[in-house]
Amino acid sequence: MGYHSSDSWHAYFQDFAYTNQGRTRMANINIADLPAKTFAELICSPVMDVYVGEGRRHWCLHRDLLGYHTPFFQGQSHIDGKQKFGKIELLEEDPHAFELLVKWLYQGKIDDVSDLPMEKKWDYADACQKLYIICDKIKMPQLKNIAIDQFRKGCHEAGLVPGPEEMKPIYDTTPPRSPIRKLVSQIAARQIMDPDSENDAGTYRICFEASADFAIDVIDAIRQGSRPKLFQDPTEETGCFYHEHGASQVCKVG
Repeated sequence: MGYHSSDSWHAYFQDFAYTNQGRTRMANINIADLPAKTFAELICSPVMDVYVGEGRRHWCLHRDLLGYHTPFFQGQSHIDGKQKFGKIELLEEDPHAFELLVKWLYQGKIDDVSDLPMEKKWDYADACQKLYIICDKIKMPQLKNIAIDQFRKGCHEAGLVPGPEEMKPIYDTTPPRSPIRKLVSQIAARQIMDPDSENDAGTYRICFEASADFAIDVIDAIRQGSRPKLFQDPTEETGCFYHEHGASQVCKVG
């Protein structure tokens, strides 16, 4: 399986990025820095019902605030000549990651992982990884950049890195040349090449099998990371490195 789009997301009657003054613009000013009057107007709009995750966790979010932050929520539909405000279903997304997005929508910030106790750093980093994927889908580049920085910082401070189970969804849901693909492929390459790591190429079998892009990115990362050292030419090696016999058996060739 390769990258697939957000076609599985369901938005009903997606006409909520419009105010009485017309189409709202994508945010170019942090919501926390808006004049009070502008912010008040955004949160005086009707609310949208948003359902997230398999458990359909429910949020009521102001339609104009959504439209202010991202063009993903901008559109217009009319039924029988009447404007409708419906619901959005994000049933494949993580509710904990969406919590962070909601805080950003209304406050223009998310928590800094450095301020969290050690036992919560990895869970927060994992939520930021999933937040990145949501932001990539709904076109929120500023929050996406913050999410990947918090993910990196959380991994570093927790002393942990994502495994293949976390890497595979990234390649399933992000486009080629995505920065987060580059990040996790470099993490995998470093784990494979680290002599003190228990991980080897087989650790990432599910990723290699699911995505040729992952395999190419990891190989490129290893190639870049190993420069200027060049592997020994395998055609020049002597001995029985490529023979099929037990390690304790005496080689009878040559």
